[in-house]
Amino acid sequence: MANSDVRLALWSGTNFSGRRILFRRGGVAVRDLGAFRFNNALSSFRLRNVVQSTQVTLVLFSGTNFQGSFRVFRGSQNVANLGNFNFNNVTSSFILVGRNLTNTQISQIQSTGVPPRDILIIRQ
Repeated sequence: MANSDVRLALWSGTNFSGRRILFRRGGVAVRDLGAFRFNNALSSFRLRNVVQSTQVTLVLFSGTNFQGSFRVFRGSQNVANLGNFNFNNVTSSFILVGRNLTNTQISQIQSTGVPPRDILIIRQ
């Protein structure tokens, strides 16, 4: 299953510094980063699919429960400063999957608050 191949490291500081949280076991949807005491603290991240580097999507939302403004990152990448995307210290929830989500799928998640079915959902 593709979701088992995704990895995500989140940092509270720019340039991969500060407090770090790792997700190494596959796709995940976090409804409220407050569950990790990380609400509005995300500044940089490393995103990977270790088998198919292009098949990964990370969607960051400014509100809890996948609401508010959002930024989409597709494909394995390192983002050293979310300020470059006007999203530093803004993230309150996110979705990570081992495939490319379409803009339509992301809009549906945002309007319904329901993440994809085949991933772990973390609530506070």
